Amino acid sequence: MNWKVLKTEAQYKKAITRTMEIFQAAKGTPQSDELDLLLVLVKDYEDKHIRLPELDPIDAIKLKMEERGLKAKDLEPLIGTKGHVSSILSGRRELTLKMAQKLKDYFQLPSDVFMHHTA
Repeated sequence: MNWKVLKTEAQYKKAITRTMEIFQAAKGTPQSDELDLLLVLVKDYEDKHIRLPELDPIDAIKLKMEERGLKAKDLEPLIGTKGHVSSILSGRRELTLKMAQKLKDYFQLPSDVFMHHTA
C-alpha cells in the first residue's frame, strides 16, 4: 500500500493494524521499509492528535513506593519529618523544588512529572 500522512482516526487505526502485522519484519525487506515508514506516520499522528493525561507527581511517588515496598517513613530522609511526609503524600502541602529534585533522583522519574507542580 502507498502510505500517506495519516489525517483521520480510520487511517490511524489501519496503520496500527498493519504495523502489528509486520512488526517482526526482517531487516532489509520491503516489509521492514514499510514498517519504518508506518512508525513515523503513527508517531506523527499521535503527536498531533493524542494527548496523554498529566501524571500527578504524588500519584507517581505513591506508585514507586508501592513497587519498592516502601512506607512513608522511608521518605523522611528525602522530605523531612513524619508529619511533613504525611502532609506531602496527602496533598495538604505542596512539593518544593528541592523535594522534587530529590524524589526524581531517588525514584528515577522523568523531571516533567514534577514540572506543573513546582513551576
